Amino acid sequence: MKRPALRRPTVRRPALRTLARGLRARLVVAFLLVSALSALTTAALTFREARTAILKRTQDTAVNALRSQVDSQVPDLRFPPRNSDLMKFTQDLGRAGQAQRWIVHARYQNGPMVPNNLKGTLDTHLPSGVREKVRSGIAAFQRVDIDGSPWLVIGLPVAYRDGGGQMSGLEVYAQVPLRQDEANVRALVEAAQRGALPAIALAVVPALIAARGVLRPVRELRRATQQITEGELDTRLKVTGRDELADLSRTFNDMAAALEKNVAELRRMEANSRRFAADVSHELRTPLAAMTAVVDVLDEDAATLDPDTAYAVRLISEETGKLARMVEDLMEISRFDAGAAALHLDEVDVAETVRKTLQARGWQEKVTADLPEDVRARLDPRRIDVVVANLVGNALRHGGEPVSVAVRVERPGDPEAEERLLIEIADRGEGIDPEVLPHVFERFFKADAARVRSEGSGLGLAITAENVRLHDGTVRAANGPEGGAVFTVDLPLRRGGEEA
Repeated sequence: MKRPALRRPTVRRPALRTLARGLRARLVVAFLLVSALSALTTAALTFREARTAILKRTQDTAVNALRSQVDSQVPDLRFPPRNSDLMKFTQDLGRAGQAQRWIVHARYQNGPMVPNNLKGTLDTHLPSGVREKVRSGIAAFQRVDIDGSPWLVIGLPVAYRDGGGQMSGLEVYAQVPLRQDEANVRALVEAAQRGALPAIALAVVPALIAARGVLRPVRELRRATQQITEGELDTRLKVTGRDELADLSRTFNDMAAALEKNVAELRRMEANSRRFAADVSHELRTPLAAMTAVVDVLDEDAATLDPDTAYAVRLISEETGKLARMVEDLMEISRFDAGAAALHLDEVDVAETVRKTLQARGWQEKVTADLPEDVRARLDPRRIDVVVANLVGNALRHGGEPVSVAVRVERPGDPEAEERLLIEIADRGEGIDPEVLPHVFERFFKADAARVRSEGSGLGLAITAENVRLHDGTVRAANGPEGGAVFTVDLPLRRGGEEA
């Protein structure tokens, strides 16, 4: 039996990247950097002080020991000394300084360095500053590097014992190795390094604790902000402490309270406005119905009236019709605002539905229709009739003939994507000003502010957009490449099912 292949766990790199860029990681890194910097600074200061103390102790011990030996042995030296006397003198100093492991040289009145046959003689490594000071009668010392190893060079001028401090011309130089001292210093550095690494590692614990204390209010603030975004305006933060984060929580609570109050007031005013528009529209329907009936009777007798009276009757009839249409549009808008607009879906023939809309308004001769057969979709026939009628009527009133209506199905390249039903209404007018395009579906919007009166109510395109939105679709306005305006209704092509 074949065993199934084991799946390797996948690493969620985006999540790790987000975690690495998060505030917690930055706080921990900052805390560790401060700890590391403190540890390194302490180690550097400790190294400097320890190195200085060790080397100073070594050089003081060596200088004092050399001066003591020179003072004790120089009385036995014959002046002026010969090379053999200087050789014996340096050998005696060398045997006396075995503990310091120094190498001693001497010379008299700028003569040759004795001994001059030793490897590493001071002839090549004697610092000029030390030589000049010794010639001037001043003891001097300096640390130098000889063949990669640290050494201490000491120079002592020798004065006559009973000469009132007069220089004898004898100069004594010694080389003292500092390898052991450098090893001690390195041991101190290694110890500091070994102590710094655990300190940095232990710093992770307080860093995480500090980051948790800082991030807890931040997470609460994010959660509260998300809840307010979702509409829970009564969300408040728990305020603890008196630090800056507590002040931030108090400020957030004040902001949330003010926002809740303002939103409640706006909702109340909006509800009152909607209720007022709906009530006014409803109250106007009855007198308008009566007025329309009276105007219809007057229209029938207008031919028998004198010209001025007939003109007044026709004007009243026209304005009454506009007012009635505006009231109906306001009632429809109020239903959308109140969320009472219901969608009754039914599978219909799209071409037949559009064709009935044009026939009902007598637009067959004015509109060119491209309506492919066998395109069926689940739509609300009444609302689609309103959409097509508003867009075609708008094109006939404000555009230029011929007006065309085209229905087509858009099939995307992705097989899993949903097919779309497109209804395009185009005219051959002057088009729409690009600055006006973003506002054409707004309520009571007019491209020309000076045109205070129009044939429509200013709500037709807004009602169209609301009806399309109920179908989970969109409607777009643009200018065609050959001139004129083009309105495109984009709907999901639903098929099958019963009436909703």
